[in-house]
Amino acid sequence: MNQVRLVFLGTSAGTPSRERNLAAVAMVMDGRALLFDCGEGTQQQILRSSVRAGAIEAIFVSHMHGDHLYGLPGLLATMSLHGRGEPLDVYGPPRVAQYLRGVYDASYARTAFDLTIHAVDDGAVIARDGYDVHVRLLDHTAPCFGYGVVEHDHPGKFDVDHARSLGVPPGPLFRTLQHGADVTLDDGRVVRSADVVGPPRSGRRIAYCTDTRPCRAAVELARGAHVLVHEATYGDDMRSEAGERGHSTAAEAAGVARDAGVQRLILTHVSPRYTDASPLLAEARAVFAETELAADFAEFRA
Repeated sequence: MNQVRLVFLGTSAGTPSRERNLAAVAMVMDGRALLFDCGEGTQQQILRSSVRAGAIEAIFVSHMHGDHLYGLPGLLATMSLHGRGEPLDVYGPPRVAQYLRGVYDASYARTAFDLTIHAVDDGAVIARDGYDVHVRLLDHTAPCFGYGVVEHDHPGKFDVDHARSLGVPPGPLFRTLQHGADVTLDDGRVVRSADVVGPPRSGRRIAYCTDTRPCRAAVELARGAHVLVHEATYGDDMRSEAGERGHSTAAEAAGVARDAGVQRLILTHVSPRYTDASPLLAEARAVFAETELAADFAEFRA
């Protein structure tokens, strides 16, 4: 994957506000997209964003609270009405299947494409094309899962000019070298792949943790991540309430980022009580400097 973008479609906690819709984040990878959570109104947010609904190949639901889930039936229905033909995978707690069955039965709905719902569990690793998704159970008031996307390592960079200088003609031999095999030229000389291809490049790691108290599982999931997306429902003024309600303060989210050794932290899931969330960003940066605050439709390169 050459380009990875995180597009925030909803960044509010519990209820929407004038500025923030409910939880949803899209991870766009060279045109393919993963959707993490699907709060009410997510399909409207997608229409106003750079994300194409047809590019979504999998949806990951963190937990069964409505602000992370109630937009899912509507999004699936719209995909069907728009003639989607590609299959779609939905991952989440076991009750996701129960919830969708109930909605579909009650509303006489169906999907025009293959929809597969997968129940996840703590410690699962979901193997997908070009990346794996690691699952950890977080610490909330309901079973809630965090997800860590780990790209497969990339092949090293192919030095086209050096290959040409060694007499390798463009075409099939280029591809052979790029895939790690040596080639023999017409004059009998052997050109080694290692001579023209650099060392493999490690894939990116992106972790998504919401809703949760600060916990060891979040730290382990985000260990060494390029980007950690973490909830910051409250500021220091509501630290005790955060713990009681199964949430984190901005400073606590920053502590998770610091302990996990991530490169960058992006805060989301902000309580509507904060019409100005800049104090939360300041509190987090006092603990972990490389912190940014998400807003609806904000985009970040990973």
